[in-house]
Amino acid sequence: MSRFSDLFPVPNPIIAMIHLPPLPDCEGSPGINAIIESALNDLKILEQYSIDGVLIENEYDRPHRVKASADTITAMKEVTAAVVAARSKCVVGCEILLNDPKASLNVAKEAGAEFIRTDYFADRMTRPEFGEFEIDPQELINYRKSIDAEDILILADIQVKYATMLEERSLKQSAERATFHQADAIVVSGDATGNAPIIIDLDHAKIGAGVPVIIGSGMDANNADKLLTHCDGAIVGTALMKNQNVNSENVEKLMSSLGRI
Repeated sequence: MSRFSDLFPVPNPIIAMIHLPPLPDCEGSPGINAIIESALNDLKILEQYSIDGVLIENEYDRPHRVKASADTITAMKEVTAAVVAARSKCVVGCEILLNDPKASLNVAKEAGAEFIRTDYFADRMTRPEFGEFEIDPQELINYRKSIDAEDILILADIQVKYATMLEERSLKQSAERATFHQADAIVVSGDATGNAPIIIDLDHAKIGAGVPVIIGSGMDANNADKLLTHCDGAIVGTALMKNQNVNSENVEKLMSSLGRI
């Protein structure tokens, strides 16, 4: 058994995104109380349909920052703690965009969440608007230990969408590298938000990974059965949402397609 399987003791767990409105230190924020209310409304719908986990993300902060501000971290802690307190049985995780896994670990530790996702973990990558990202997986693992958060899992993307690899490497090799650096699960996405990974990419990642491989984008009611035969679970966002919030009809459609209602 892997740590991921211990945390999600069901076949092919489904982790739903909770995308937050702009946090208080960003333009257009509705304020912390409205943000918490939005997150709890999404949680209520997702738990109604027996979603296995939720991943809280500051998706609508604009512009995205590479490193989180102190105000962002404070707000994420408050929202995540509210979701943890309100959840019935689903597993809660968080990710602070754009590339601050240490901040995500801090939020998870203090709010009682069980996992984080990090888009940039073991692959050297760059984006035109941000430059090369700071990548040091061993430092992150050491940091997790230093704050006594080793029970918090790290779900690590490999060759993530929108970024360019700086060292040529196959998906199998990236999965091997992430596993070597103690990722608890490998996340494989398509080439854009809402696009599913191609099956051969999932297969190649599975060959290299020593931990579960999960889908990071593009799974929906139409392709779920096919894709899940090639991986160990999925993070689902776009397919469950309408007007930036979780939509009950969309959740029911997905979970019904999986025979879980």
